[in-house]
Formats: sequence, C-alpha cells, structure tokens
Amino acid sequence: MNTATLALMIFLSVLMGAFGLFGLIWAIKNNQFEDYRKFLDGTKFDDEDALNDAYELEIRKKEAQKRARQNEP
Repeated sequence: MNTATLALMIFLSVLMGAFGLFGLIWAIKNNQFEDYRKFLDGTKFDDEDALNDAYELEIRKKEAQKRARQNEP
C-alpha cells in the first residue's frame, strides 16, 4: 500500500470520526437522549389496558392542542 492511499484512509477516518463526534455533541446539547417520561410511564402503564388508556390520553392531548392552535387569533 502506498503512502497516498494510507494518508487518504487516515484522513477519511479522522473526518468520519469528527462528524460522529459532532453529531453526538449536537444530540447531547439538544437533549436528544433525555426521555424522562419513558421510565416513569413504563412503570405506571405496565399492563395492556393501562397502555391502551395512556395511548388514548395521548391522542386526546394532541387533539386538544390542535384545537387550541386553531382557536388562536
């Protein structure tokens, strides 16, 4: 393997690593990994009926938010 190929491979691997690190830092900064409700809801809604109720509640919340946005001046 010649030197130019080796240099190109090293450059590309460093560039890909920099993009990966940038993406990770961006995700942490924008709270992409923060999901506080997931663990709490997982313990509250652990049977099928409770999960269905939670799903229906979430749908009603979204519909109420849509109606509130439509009623804004």
